Amino acid sequence: GRRAELHKMAAAGAEAAAEEEKRLPEGDPESGGDSDDEGDSDSSGDGEDEEKENGAEIQRLSINAFDYNCHLDLIKLLRQEGELVKLRRARQKMSELFPLTEEIWLDWLKDEIKMASEISEREKVYELFERAVKDYICPEIWLEYAQYSIGGIGQEGGIERVRSIFERALTAVGLHVTKGTALWEAYREFENAILETAQPAPGSIPSPEQQQVLCSQLEKIHTLFRRQLGIPLLDMEASYAEYEEWSEEPIPEATVKNYKKALQQLEKCKPYEEALLGAETPKLAEYQAYIDFEMKAGDPARIQLIYERALAENCLVPDLWARYNQYLDRQLKVKELVLSAHDRAVRNCPWTVGLWIRYLLAMERHRVEHSIISEMFEKALNAGFIQATDYVEIWQAYLDYLRRRVDFTQDSSKELEELRSAFARAVEYLKQEVEERFSESGDPSCTIMQNWARVEARLCNNMQKARELWDNIMTKGNAKYANMWLEYYNLERAHGDTQHCRKALHRAVQCTSDYPEHVCEVLLTLERIEGTLEDWDAAVQKTENRLARVNEQRAKAAEKEAALAKQEEERAEQRKQARAEKKASKKAKKTRTGDKRKADEDDEGEWGQEEELPSKRHRGDSDGVLPEEDMEVETGLFGRSEKPDGPAAPKERASTSRKDIPKVFHDSSKDKVTVFVSNLSYTMAEPEAKLRELFGSCGEVVEVRAVFNNKGTFRGYCYVQFREEEAARQALALDRTAVEGRPMFVSPCVDKNKNPDFKVFRYSTTLEKHKLFISGLPFSCTKEELEEVCKAHGNVKDIRLVTNRAGKPKGLAYVEYENEAQASQAVLKMDGLTVKDHVIKVMISNPPLRKLPEPSKASLVPPRQIYGARGKGRTQLSMMPRALQRQSNPVAKAENGMVQNSPAASSEPPAEPKKMSNADFAKMLLKK
Repeated sequence: GRRAELHKMAAAGAEAAAEEEKRLPEGDPESGGDSDDEGDSDSSGDGEDEEKENGAEIQRLSINAFDYNCHLDLIKLLRQEGELVKLRRARQKMSELFPLTEEIWLDWLKDEIKMASEISEREKVYELFERAVKDYICPEIWLEYAQYSIGGIGQEGGIERVRSIFERALTAVGLHVTKGTALWEAYREFENAILETAQPAPGSIPSPEQQQVLCSQLEKIHTLFRRQLGIPLLDMEASYAEYEEWSEEPIPEATVKNYKKALQQLEKCKPYEEALLGAETPKLAEYQAYIDFEMKAGDPARIQLIYERALAENCLVPDLWARYNQYLDRQLKVKELVLSAHDRAVRNCPWTVGLWIRYLLAMERHRVEHSIISEMFEKALNAGFIQATDYVEIWQAYLDYLRRRVDFTQDSSKELEELRSAFARAVEYLKQEVEERFSESGDPSCTIMQNWARVEARLCNNMQKARELWDNIMTKGNAKYANMWLEYYNLERAHGDTQHCRKALHRAVQCTSDYPEHVCEVLLTLERIEGTLEDWDAAVQKTENRLARVNEQRAKAAEKEAALAKQEEERAEQRKQARAEKKASKKAKKTRTGDKRKADEDDEGEWGQEEELPSKRHRGDSDGVLPEEDMEVETGLFGRSEKPDGPAAPKERASTSRKDIPKVFHDSSKDKVTVFVSNLSYTMAEPEAKLRELFGSCGEVVEVRAVFNNKGTFRGYCYVQFREEEAARQALALDRTAVEGRPMFVSPCVDKNKNPDFKVFRYSTTLEKHKLFISGLPFSCTKEELEEVCKAHGNVKDIRLVTNRAGKPKGLAYVEYENEAQASQAVLKMDGLTVKDHVIKVMISNPPLRKLPEPSKASLVPPRQIYGARGKGRTQLSMMPRALQRQSNPVAKAENGMVQNSPAASSEPPAEPKKMSNADFAKMLLKK
């Protein structure tokens, strides 16, 4: 009777499911489609065109097997078209290459559930569920799995299967603070349904067997309640109240005690759960804090669950996977759990060599079959690492594993031959595959060949093979390094003979260029201990000759360096003299022009030098700053005036403009509403009007102050002042906008004399694994053309073509992808690609560090801002008596101006000036 009731329940569930499953995905052939409702020829024509376009798109997307986004687009398009067989195949292919998210799995499972009617088809759905729960720990998928299994309770063993799935689900996610309650409630509802079917008919007396079944079922529900109440879950109070209402007996004391303890633990977890709810994706910092909290508590199941929750939202963070796997390796040590986590780690972050190495070690630790480990190593080689050294590391890890398999007590074995073959393959792989891709093998010191030589010498007693390997190492450019020769010498010393040691050291003395003294000392030590007199004499002669040549070469190099330094000093002195002469000539010229101006302008006085601006660019121009004089008075504006009548000279025109146009001072208090614009074309006509129109979209422009030189020529930079501070911030977004064929630089208005550390370089100078650096592009390549090439390998977020200050392309570009995985795949596919007959190079963006200026002696003098940005002003008066001023010429002068100790009078060098006391200063000042 009970079995019949269960069959009825299963049938009812199946009918309800059938009604719900009649809805197929949109565009499914069985649904008839929407395009045939009208039946007119135009609609069918449009449908055919759309179908052709979709078919072409499906064909294109099917080609990019390693592009995650292409898989998503292909699945979406096939689902719309109702291509169920192709859809299933596309999902299968994607699941083999990538772990699928919870949403993708749920869509796939729901589609398969709708099509599963036969028992065999239901078994395939069960298999699909088993794959789905392995990618990530997802409560929704487990709940869907358990509910789907209830539909099969009418089959043989159906109830036990449902309970097994529920128990596995509780083990996986039953501790989930926010989502675990739903699983517990679903499990209890299922057991309550079973209890209802076990109840005897109304008015009948249950048999002893039925009574036993009822008691057993009631105990199962009691147990579920008690287990749940001992776990810290949200809404525990409601579950406790439900248990009180359901149970006919008082709640046991032990259950109440566990409930109160779980409530206390829940209060400790709540701050971390609230932090996760309020944080923005990916919530890595919040999860890390939660993990640290659980690690201190020390509950392995809870630690595992919080790691899984964090990885579900941060699946592309290699460090998080590494920490999780390390915890499993060292603490839990459960084979299935450990290997599953390692497998998911390398599927999510295949470009991280450390995860592959840990996976190989874990497989060896848990005694996985050799063929499976070798297969996993081959997958690692095809993972697309981003550095040449990564391939050296993975090869070394695999070779270490093969070496541990060999029994070296036997002269020959299959494992030993496999190890030697792997060593040879590793050397060839680094030489061919890696060096071709990265332009380097990643192993310049030949560490793999060194390890091979050690294995042959120490473990196989094959010193002849070790010597051949070391001879190969030295021919790869390592013969000039002393440490390489000493490494070989130590190996020969331990496992070879004295004759080969002596031969190696003689070659080392001849070839070493970095530390020859060290090698010479080792050779002499060898001959002192084991050599004959003839050996000693030969070694002494060899080392003396070699060190003599080395010292001679070093002396020549030192002389050359000294000569270069002297030449540099002479050139610096010439430049210094040239600057002094130029300054003197300008000062004399300024004095003459100042005398003329005094007749017309008595009020300008000594400040006339501010009206002349040099034609050279200032160092701060590109950073949005002018020297201190220009920050205070923009005198270049005075060169703009109407043309004078008659053929007036340029100097006369500049003089007239300086008199007619009032000076405009820069108010530093307006810096927050002002931006500095530079790198504009010198030939720009009416820059004020042009820039006012350009920046008008940002906000109300109060003033545009373009800077001109004294001849009235635009200097290529200006200040734009806004009414509101927000408008100035919006104006910064126009940085690098092309204006008359040149990139316009827009930066904040900051005085670098007061803020010397201010920088406006807005791009990162560190390693960016999600961004590519591309070189070798044709100058004619546009941003759109490059995007068309790059988007086939991932979702391109941004592309920046590098140009010079004139806006001309340099053949370089930066391409930013959504994540590291896409960037890694793009490097694999695009490096060496031909674009418009140009072979491009593609690598992960890792700009070199910017060189900082080395501190020099000049840094010991007082700061330049004491005298302004260009040194001491020409019209500043010195308040120190001439008698106390230090002379630039070291030759001392007498009080009457005659030269003392001149070359004609004495050939001795001039004596140092005598130190003067306060009294001496007073006498000297009072003499006049």
